[in-house]
Amino acid sequence: MRTRTHLAGGLAGLAGLCLAAMGVVTLASPPAVAATCTAGTSNDFNGDGVTDTVLADPDATVNGAQKAGLVRVVLGGGKGVSEISQATTGMSATPEAGDGFGSSYDTYDEDGDGCTDLVVGTPFEDVVKSGVNLVDAGAVYVVHGTPTGIGAGSAITAYTQASFDANSSTEAYDWFGFAIKAGANASGTPYLVVGVPGENVTVGSTTYGDAGCVEYRQGTTTIGVSEKDPGVPGDVETNDKFGYSLAGTNRYFAVGSPGEAIGDEEFAGGVAVFSHTLSSGMPTPLLGLDQNSTGIAGTAEAGDGFGSSVSMTGYRPSDQTYNSDVLLAIGMPGEDVGTLADAGGMLVVRVQPSGAYTQIAAADGNATDAEGDAAAGDFMGQRVAIANTDTTVVTVSANVRLAVGEPGKDTATVKDAGAVHIFRPLDTAIGAADKELTRGSGLPGTATARDYTGIALGAGNTNLYVGVPYSKASDTSKGVMYVTRWTDVDGTTSVGTTTYQPGAGGLPDAGSALGAIR
Repeated sequence: MRTRTHLAGGLAGLAGLCLAAMGVVTLASPPAVAATCTAGTSNDFNGDGVTDTVLADPDATVNGAQKAGLVRVVLGGGKGVSEISQATTGMSATPEAGDGFGSSYDTYDEDGDGCTDLVVGTPFEDVVKSGVNLVDAGAVYVVHGTPTGIGAGSAITAYTQASFDANSSTEAYDWFGFAIKAGANASGTPYLVVGVPGENVTVGSTTYGDAGCVEYRQGTTTIGVSEKDPGVPGDVETNDKFGYSLAGTNRYFAVGSPGEAIGDEEFAGGVAVFSHTLSSGMPTPLLGLDQNSTGIAGTAEAGDGFGSSVSMTGYRPSDQTYNSDVLLAIGMPGEDVGTLADAGGMLVVRVQPSGAYTQIAAADGNATDAEGDAAAGDFMGQRVAIANTDTTVVTVSANVRLAVGEPGKDTATVKDAGAVHIFRPLDTAIGAADKELTRGSGLPGTATARDYTGIALGAGNTNLYVGVPYSKASDTSKGVMYVTRWTDVDGTTSVGTTTYQPGAGGLPDAGSALGAIR
């Protein structure tokens, strides 16, 4: 039997994040809603032009089922809080212990109605097929936004791997939905990529366990993609976990396979990059990257976990009128720095439409002039989140920010409090304008042992999202999410950080690990 092992050593139990539960909590008497949705901002489930916030609680108990999971959606403008789980009316499932509803999530407008739709992964869902219980086969749910909000009354589509892709099979321990990336391509056509890192892949007469694959949908085209397909970089091997991490923009997407063996180095890790341009019904493979690739810093070593996390943002060169290129951030939390085991590191690569690439930056905790010092067990790169704060102009250093999680980082007095390291990756000197955020220094709250701050990160053009789902502090022991403007991080504004936690700001005082992001 395969078990839920993760790649980051002592943080193994933290990498699989979950969500779930349903109902509506009214913050105040809501204003009248529009009859239809109006597109114009991302994460706008009721289409009123105001950004909404998604909060995942991976370990929440739902209808008595421990760690069934829940997602809460805070509607902007004080219009209420919705909770979505497998107990929500319209769901074709029942909350069960350990399902992990919301271990992954993303948003896009699947049906083009102007209301954002929420895609929720449930990788540990058991699926019954022909009377056989397929443990941890996984499921994905698309919950549609409406002019009145999201949750109760929403249309909900449930997918197993076989129902998502008629040419694939639903099998035990596939973890369908472990990672999710959704959006629209450059032509405005919706796409959805679902990671299936536990997929067994057969080549000839040999089956490779946990080789992994992704299920890719663009418009009416759905296809499974793995390393055995033509042009896809890498070799099919046991424990590759292709699909463990995902990132994407309107032109490209990346797939992390942190278990990939490079030569004889097991779990060294790799990343494959694709274009959304379809060729023979399949997204076009552009390149594969690992630490033995030309121009990439470091050397592939066993246990590096290169590709455990990936993040993408658009890049506009000076000779183009649009974001033709992309910046790809890659985390390697198992990287050893000298004798410091699992200190971790990250790098940023610029990718062009031809598949040509250039390493822009690489750093570990000992980067020249960077705040702090590398230490064993920091797991720097467990999460990465890169953002271009102004994609309407030629990309310059001042507009690009990178957040790198260091969930094992100790403060001067607190072990495993965790930190978020902020870089300007296009700067000539990576440590020139960096900043390290911890709870109590750059983030609200007080650093507490085993908070693992940096285990959950997200980035948008305007905001940085930092989740601390495993907080041990008494006032945030059910988890907390911080949303802060990049300009506040830079110190050029002082708007202030918005804090979301159970029992405050209209959120129910319930849950276990609010703030999970993958």
